[in-house]
Amino acid sequence: MKFTYLIKSDRRAIITLLCIIAAALGGIWLTDGRQESEAVNETKATKKGGSSTPNRPFYQGKPRQAELFLFDPNTADSTALLRLGLQPWQVRNIYKYRAAGGVYRQPRDFARLYGLTLKQYRRLEPYIRIKEENDILADDYFKAHEPAKERDTLRYPVKLQPEERIVLNMADTTALRKVPGIGPHFARKIADYRRRLGGFCSVQQLLEIEDFPTSAVGFFIIPDSTLPKPWLHINRLSLNELKRHPYINFYQARAIVDFRRLHGPLESLRQLSLDRNFPPEAIERLEPYIVY
Repeated sequence: MKFTYLIKSDRRAIITLLCIIAAALGGIWLTDGRQESEAVNETKATKKGGSSTPNRPFYQGKPRQAELFLFDPNTADSTALLRLGLQPWQVRNIYKYRAAGGVYRQPRDFARLYGLTLKQYRRLEPYIRIKEENDILADDYFKAHEPAKERDTLRYPVKLQPEERIVLNMADTTALRKVPGIGPHFARKIADYRRRLGGFCSVQQLLEIEDFPTSAVGFFIIPDSTLPKPWLHINRLSLNELKRHPYINFYQARAIVDFRRLHGPLESLRQLSLDRNFPPEAIERLEPYIVY
């Protein structure tokens, strides 16, 4: 399509757009030329010693003057190490080495410092003084000088001899731990189970504790004077109170409550023998704790 075929308004729009583009290109060309000219003038002025500011570093400071003095690389702090002329990154390497448990045992060990030049080491070597204590590991030192401690009889109780016995219903946790095979865990288990039962009637009840060591049962005795007294008021306690006893589960507690509601107070556990939840062995082991 030829330009003359366009309508008059389209030709005007295209001409205007071309003028704008030409003006923009001309402005860019003039600006670049002016900046180039200024740069040339500034360069000439600088060469002639003009007032233009020469390139210079952003920070200028006096170099640190290294000092030489006796030092121990195992204990010297960062200030002292910097005064010796070491670079900050070299000081950081020393700190990392010491933090990891490293010890300089002789002057030549300091030569292994990462980044330390031979010239630096030869300059510092005559001033390295490593104390004798640093040749000994701290743990070894304190083990050798630690005073002898008496055995903690509370933490490590003396165990019973094979012929010795303790009263099961009277012993506290400290006495229980004297039994071979009984530690703090089982001592607490025995005391807690004894409280929930109301006392042990037989040493064989200890085997009802999960994973209880059978070898420990023979060290316990229950004299008649220490047998538990009946305390479980079967006709007074609620369902929730009854099922707290280790020998009464939810179904047994509900059977007791239902019997009381339908037939009145219980006079003997044998009255529950027809209930499938009360087999003979369940009645036998619960009987010593019941109060009617």
